[in-house]
Amino acid sequence: MEDIEAIAVLQDPVRRRLYEYVAAQGREVGRNEAAEAAGVGRTLAAHHLDKLTEAGLLDSGSRRLTGRSGPGAGRPAKVYTRSRKERSVSLPARDYRTAAELLAEAAEQAGADTVLCQAARRRGEVLRGAAEPCASLDQAAELLAARGYEPHVEDAAGGAAPAVRMHNCPFHAVAESFPPLVCGMNLALLEGLLGDGAVRARMDARPGMCCVVVEHH
Repeated sequence: MEDIEAIAVLQDPVRRRLYEYVAAQGREVGRNEAAEAAGVGRTLAAHHLDKLTEAGLLDSGSRRLTGRSGPGAGRPAKVYTRSRKERSVSLPARDYRTAAELLAEAAEQAGADTVLCQAARRRGEVLRGAAEPCASLDQAAELLAARGYEPHVEDAAGGAAPAVRMHNCPFHAVAESFPPLVCGMNLALLEGLLGDGAVRARMDARPGMCCVVVEHH
């Protein structure tokens, strides 16, 4: 019942706004920042952020937000990040994860990587439907958000090109056990979803993020 109780916490609209904001940042968020983003006072935000932490939806810690250390640096502030623990609800319980892992294991042993990626690309094209290929990173982010990837458009900085990084991998549980197979499938799926337009998906694994990045051609 823990997953049901945790997700029930999000029924409160303020808690949901706070959770969605923290989850979308992909970094530590302080109480003041979260309160401003949700349009509520700091005390109320702190209460709801701690409830989200108690429910296991957020992780909390503390650090100095001033960037200074030593005397005069101020007390450490409480900060929050999205929990990496997965939540799912089904009554009665259904074990899709075991089925997915067995299928991934069979595909890997059979050397069916190419066939799987071809099927994944076709599925991505089906999900895109009659829509034109993505013409911008913002459009790609909308598609990815609808699929649960929690995308964030990164502005160009330090000579790097703008890109869409994804803070969630919908296939994370299986990808941990079969990374080459599942990450390759994920890339092919996104290639089909985005189409051959102004943006492209490519592999660029980073800790705590989806293994794929989306950028301009």
